[in-house]
Amino acid sequence: MYIFKVIVFLCLMMSQSLGDIIFKDDFQNPKKWKFISDQVMGGVSSGEASYSKLNNENQAYISGNVSTKNNGGFIAAILLLLIAVGFFAWLWSSKNSQLNDCQNQTKEFLADQDGMNQMMAGYVDNMSSDLRKDFQNMLETYDALIDKDASKADSLNVQKEKIQELISQMSSLQKSNKLTASQLFAMRRENETLRGIMKGYVMQIDSLNTLNLNLNTRLDTTTTRLNQTASERDQFKQDAALSAEQVKKGSKLQAFSFTSTGLRMKLNNTTEETNKARNTMQIVSTFTISKNPITPAGRKSVYMQIIDPSGKTLQSRSSDFVKTDIGTIAYSDKKDIDYNNESVDLSIFYDLKGADASKGNYKVNIYVDGQLAGKDSFTLK
Repeated sequence: MYIFKVIVFLCLMMSQSLGDIIFKDDFQNPKKWKFISDQVMGGVSSGEASYSKLNNENQAYISGNVSTKNNGGFIAAILLLLIAVGFFAWLWSSKNSQLNDCQNQTKEFLADQDGMNQMMAGYVDNMSSDLRKDFQNMLETYDALIDKDASKADSLNVQKEKIQELISQMSSLQKSNKLTASQLFAMRRENETLRGIMKGYVMQIDSLNTLNLNLNTRLDTTTTRLNQTASERDQFKQDAALSAEQVKKGSKLQAFSFTSTGLRMKLNNTTEETNKARNTMQIVSTFTISKNPITPAGRKSVYMQIIDPSGKTLQSRSSDFVKTDIGTIAYSDKKDIDYNNESVDLSIFYDLKGADASKGNYKVNIYVDGQLAGKDSFTLK
């Protein structure tokens, strides 16, 4: 509450004059009046106020000397009005009315705020749910990025921790019913910032993965080509080996038109064929070596192997062995020829050197260039 002093004053301004001034009032309480002059402002005027009754009415008199020196020039009586209470009452009424208006406005604002909060409650729930899902999606994306590029796991985990902190903060505010729309807007701004950072990592890692994929594709292509080349090389080797085998087989000399038999010695030192074991002094095998244009021409050794009825190979010398495609074998005798790719007729003799020939079936095998060229058989009785 404020106390106001209303000062009602009468001023008499005169120039070097003396006079009496009568101001009518009930003046029942002279103490509420006070004399004042321009001395309060540095002037030199002087005077006094007095009170008396005239015709049963209270009167006040102001008398004095008014001077204009020092910018003065007045004397007065002032009234210290306690009736200012009336003015204060009006002022209080006015302020109270303003206070009531303010309180009414506050009530209206609070009502509007309650309505707004009710309206925003559903929005806050929906927005917080969407924001939480967005945070979870970003966490899953970061997990996928870590799987793609473990070398950036530390940096990516820092971003994950920021997201998890926002989720925890939002959950705490929701639990205490203190989550507001403004807080959600702030979190959404944080979410947009974090999403921008995440997109940067996605582009960076995807670019590296694309590069690695291209390199792997090139490597796979190169490997495929190498494998194809190796396969072609192996196939070529197989073809070459097959061709060599075919050439080898094709170049193999054949022995045919066999006549194998025992020989007996005549009185004139000539021989003739015999099938009697007791008369046999030698064994001869006559045959033809085939014509073959792809067989290398030149000096060739033709080996004859005779196997007696007991399965033993007859040998002129115990050291007579030759390497063949079936291994090293003993041979009975051999003959060297000059082969010029034409057919050759020849006979190879084996001398028993006085040994008795066994009765039974004999086998004859002819080898040329380490391969079996032909075979024959005969029987001695």
